[in-house]
Amino acid sequence: MDRLVYTALSGLRSQMAAQSTIANNIANASTIGFRAERTSFDRLVLQGQGFESRQFSAEEVDDFDRTAGALTQTARPLDIAVTGDAWIAVQATDGSEAYTRRGDLSVAPSGVLETGDGFPVMGSGGPITVPPYQSIAIANDGTISIVPPGGDPNQPQVIDTIKLASPEGTQTAKGLDNLLHVKGGGVLPADMDARVETGALEQSNVNMTQALVDMIENQRSYEVQANLLKEAKTMDESAASLMRMPS
Repeated sequence: MDRLVYTALSGLRSQMAAQSTIANNIANASTIGFRAERTSFDRLVLQGQGFESRQFSAEEVDDFDRTAGALTQTARPLDIAVTGDAWIAVQATDGSEAYTRRGDLSVAPSGVLETGDGFPVMGSGGPITVPPYQSIAIANDGTISIVPPGGDPNQPQVIDTIKLASPEGTQTAKGLDNLLHVKGGGVLPADMDARVETGALEQSNVNMTQALVDMIENQRSYEVQANLLKEAKTMDESAASLMRMPS
């Protein structure tokens, strides 16, 4: 059988993986601070004796769209939207420091300040813990201040400052947890010039129109690879008929 079937199979596998990435982007079109992922394709050339007549396909989610999403005003004191290229530092599930643009914050029953997907927000010395408060406010530089129960509203108390990190000059990658991680480990430096807008949220940067177009184009590419399998079957049957003994 002609090895064209293996080439077509690699193309089918790559197109299916790309379709999963596009579907994931569409599913997160309404997720706060989500960054659309991008898939790239490459050729795998087999080196050796004979002609290089078959080049397999390989796909990889190598990066994501780093452009900012649109801002939506909420007037909620714990909603923040990071302006510029800075990211909010959070604690990942493995205890390491990671980064997100999701700013729908809330205070857990334990007092830990968390993002909307449950990751503790990092401050100057680790995860931020908020004591009981009458009111809470977040300044443009990420400083968190509260008015204790029965306290003077004109004299708020500063409890911590949200760490806003800059990825500039550092190789970063998006993990399966939708958080930004430093390649090879490590942490990003704090960006002292970073600012947040309180009472606003950054929406997903997924372009639904472009995502639907990408899905249609990917489906058509899948059909091309499927037709190659049919053509390989036809070629194999034709070759087999030439080898039959005359009756």
